[in-house]
Amino acid sequence: MAAFEHTITDEVGLHARPAAEFVRVASGFAADVRVTCGERSADAKSLLSVLQLQAGTGATIVVEADGEDAEAALDALRAVLAAG
Repeated sequence: MAAFEHTITDEVGLHARPAAEFVRVASGFAADVRVTCGERSADAKSLLSVLQLQAGTGATIVVEADGEDAEAALDALRAVLAAG
């Protein structure tokens, strides 16, 4: 399993459009992808689950992927988060 940590800098947090883009990208990979914020964890391919994390500006999330294309998934998700 591979993972990375990211601090949310988008002014709306990981909500609505940013979350939808995050889920869209995660769904394009075969790897199982999870995102954790504090004590909450979510399937990164489920918009409702990601929104329920309530990851606002300044929150630190951990994105984990497991599977054949895990590294590629993490690279793509890292880029999405960096773009804001």
